[in-house]
Amino acid sequence: MKVCIFDIKRFAVHDGPGIRTTVFFKGCPLECPWCHNPEGIRPEIERFKEEIRLDGVSFEKEVELGRWIGVDELMDQLEQDRVFMEESGGGISFSGGEPLQQPEALFHLLNLAKERGFHTCLDTSGYTAAATMKMASMQADLILFDLKLMDDAKHREYTGVSNRRILENLETALEGSAEVNVRIPLIAGFNDSGGEIRAMLDYLRGLKNLDRVDILPYHPYGMHKYRRFKRENKQHGFSTPSAQRIGEIRKQFSDAGFRVQTGG
Repeated sequence: MKVCIFDIKRFAVHDGPGIRTTVFFKGCPLECPWCHNPEGIRPEIERFKEEIRLDGVSFEKEVELGRWIGVDELMDQLEQDRVFMEESGGGISFSGGEPLQQPEALFHLLNLAKERGFHTCLDTSGYTAAATMKMASMQADLILFDLKLMDDAKHREYTGVSNRRILENLETALEGSAEVNVRIPLIAGFNDSGGEIRAMLDYLRGLKNLDRVDILPYHPYGMHKYRRFKRENKQHGFSTPSAQRIGEIRKQFSDAGFRVQTGG
């Protein structure tokens, strides 16, 4: 069995507890304009020519975005980082893109990781079939679940999909054995308004088994990828919330009884 990935990041510290190795799956059902991994949106392997300048001379280099790798070979590569994971209380994280777009490969990897004693984390948009989310909630140790907006019409406009399935899947995930942390990508002028934050709080307070909320302030660090990979950059108009606004929102969630972390 093989899985299509576009990156493996070692010594990751924002994708779950401890030092982790994060595997980035290719393919995502959402098209969020603020995405900092645009190379992970399309499910197929992509090829393009990149212009390189060296000592004043220009030449073209063919670049491939994505590769297929056998799950056993991938696990053997991840095994090489065991010492860093064990000493830090870390493990293996699966991100993307959207790992649940390749459920068979993901579940096989989760099982292999569990057999080898690794802590596993799934970073997901939550947009998948209910049965797939239920299975993930029983196999992963930790699920980092994105919550972008409560306004369904606005969610459709900016991501291309409704948030109804996402909200239903969040409730499904919370019924499983995995720990679930909600992650809110906080974007100034988009989802940081008083009304949107109150709507999130009202919804999340009504859920069972949810203890932690991570606030992830938007950053423009991925903008260079749009130029490099020749993608239309739709991030114009988005900005990072002020430190004051981040602090205010953090306090609102903390006062509501949640453990809150900024930055994941």
